[in-house]
Amino acid sequence: MNAKAKKAIRFSLSLILAAVFVYLAFRGVSWKEFWQDLLATNWFYVALSLVASVFALLFRALRWRDMLRTIEPDTALIKVWDADNIGNITNLVLPGVGEFLRCGMLSTRRSPYEKTLGTILMERIWDVMAVALMIVLALVINWDRFGRFFIDNVVKPASGRLSIGLGWIVLIVIAVIAAFIIVVFRFRGRNKFCAKVADAVTGLMAGFASFKDMRHKFRFAMYTVGVWVMYVFMSYFVLKAIPAVSGLGLEDGLFISAVGNIASVIPVPGGIGAYHYIVSLALSGLYNVEWGIGILFATICHESHAILVLVLGIISYVHDSLHKRS
Repeated sequence: MNAKAKKAIRFSLSLILAAVFVYLAFRGVSWKEFWQDLLATNWFYVALSLVASVFALLFRALRWRDMLRTIEPDTALIKVWDADNIGNITNLVLPGVGEFLRCGMLSTRRSPYEKTLGTILMERIWDVMAVALMIVLALVINWDRFGRFFIDNVVKPASGRLSIGLGWIVLIVIAVIAAFIIVVFRFRGRNKFCAKVADAVTGLMAGFASFKDMRHKFRFAMYTVGVWVMYVFMSYFVLKAIPAVSGLGLEDGLFISAVGNIASVIPVPGGIGAYHYIVSLALSGLYNVEWGIGILFATICHESHAILVLVLGIISYVHDSLHKRS
């Protein structure tokens, strides 16, 4: 099977998965009530949410630039900004492909593709830790509400479906990956495939090491804090925009933002369907919010951000094309 066929199959499966989530999320929604609630929305708060989204994207670009400058000191912020925006618009259609695209856009002789990809993976590790910290923080702030929801909807279903402990699964996965890497480096001089994989792993490790060589580690950490604080405000402002949930506070925006980011790991184009279903489930399960209101919240959050990403992506694509032509 050639590469194009594999991509087509993967894309078709992601579309099918997205369609399933869209069906689960939007079935039974009263569109008349949805439209009435949409008209009652305070769009000033939605605009504030978009401002927070722009700042989150800016902090991401600044953070990635600091990592790249450990490999390529001349990396300009505008190039990183354009690469990020073009990668984001690609992810709306092809989940995950945008990460490789923006990596390729900034690869140079001094910063080869593997090293640049390593910085992106390091970025993602920080994001995973940030989401985990957000969940823990939300649980600490309001255990009575968030803790019960987390145990009933995450811990119990997971423990009921797995016949072996989660710790054992993690250990087995780590052991398999370690054994594979050992075999690859052991036979890198005898096998072309092993040589290519070993070179890629070496480049990725160099990208990971970029954090160790970074001059402004505290600034990098503050950029990460800025990214996720803006994400929380994005959710909080949309909560304030909808009268039925406007009484919810910043701690609720924190938890809903964390739940929404968990949906991002599901491989569907732009998170469509998955984000709507999971966020609506959280709102209805935690606050007894009507399902239609949850869908309205998720739709405003998701679609407003998608439109922003689309506009910024087009602008960056035009700018990058003109720069290359000149």
